[in-house]
Amino acid sequence: MKSCVPLLLVLLALAGIPSVSGADAQPADSAENPLRKTIELGRLLVEQTATHPLTRSYVGASLNCTSCHLDNGTHPTAATFLEVATAYPAWAAREETVVTLEDRVLNCFMRSCNGTRPPQGSLPAVAITTYITSLSEGLPMQMNEKSPHGPRRVKALAIDPAEADVASGKTLYTARCGSCHGEDGDGTGDGPPVWGPRSFNMGAGLSHVEHLAAWLKVAMPLHEADLTDAESLDIAAYVNSHDRPAFDIEEHLPAAEGLGVYNGKRGNEKSAGQDDHTAAE
Repeated sequence: MKSCVPLLLVLLALAGIPSVSGADAQPADSAENPLRKTIELGRLLVEQTATHPLTRSYVGASLNCTSCHLDNGTHPTAATFLEVATAYPAWAAREETVVTLEDRVLNCFMRSCNGTRPPQGSLPAVAITTYITSLSEGLPMQMNEKSPHGPRRVKALAIDPAEADVASGKTLYTARCGSCHGEDGDGTGDGPPVWGPRSFNMGAGLSHVEHLAAWLKVAMPLHEADLTDAESLDIAAYVNSHDRPAFDIEEHLPAAEGLGVYNGKRGNEKSAGQDDHTAAE
């Protein structure tokens, strides 16, 4: 009997229905599926940002994306990646432009990673963005016209930063944080450095006491997260009372031939950060 497949393809074409090729028909969970492989690579880069061959040259700190975005961004509250992709493109007041999710990821290399912005469209940029996007698959879009944050962003604490007690923060840090992050904040334990030359720079969101306090409240101590608002604020004030790398955006952008298009405002942003973002950068 003659095959009816060619006739079927003709009928599908006439009806405007695309046919499915062998490659397109691969199972979504196939190890050879290019999209799934890119998602997995992105997850790996989030976990090994400072050491992976694809990203380590862009990182200047001893930090990985998952240092702030706990559990590779799947933690429900600590700077989660869940639902984040639904908010983009979004308006970013700091850059004074609309940014894509890729822009947001690449800017984080300059700030929280104290490194250099990878080129747009590069494999690390595509892989990390694809992984983050996969964590919003199937959810409705809700682009953010006010700020580049997802619907699960870390909420500010209802406490005045001026009430912070640095001395209390030092005591709390020694008791609750030092064993992981080191008494000198240099990451000599299992945790990453929280101040000093190997930590995030002054352009990062966590360099602001109020942002760090809000993140500590939902994230630390690891697997416990039982700090009170006041304790979180005091520890944040103590941590940020120490030196960390300054931030001059011009020092973190790649050479002109690798920059691509950077639409954000560059201005004279140095050290102070001028950052209204939270842990995502």
